Amino acid sequence: MIARVWHGIAAPETAHDYLEHLRQHVFPELAEIAGYQGASVLRRDSDAGVEFTVQTLWASLDAIRQFAGDQVETAVVAPSAQPLFRSYDHTVTHYEVVLTAAGTQS
Repeated sequence: MIARVWHGIAAPETAHDYLEHLRQHVFPELAEIAGYQGASVLRRDSDAGVEFTVQTLWASLDAIRQFAGDQVETAVVAPSAQPLFRSYDHTVTHYEVVLTAAGTQS
């Protein structure tokens, strides 16, 4: 499994709009791609704004190419989402997932 990781910093007043963009547009689109295996969105308030780290999980680089095209290291940020950010990475980092663990319930 491959994790695709991207970072962006939104203004506090647009952070919610970005999450809605993911819920309404990006995640439904990804769900249609064979090999997409899920996503996590991390949020952290900082002096720079609201920092987001988005991690999507994929079966292979070939599956990622279905979403990102041949330039798999290039970030995919929709034109409608770009104004929501103060800054964002124009590239992504891919990691091989080598270990996962589930939490326990009490």
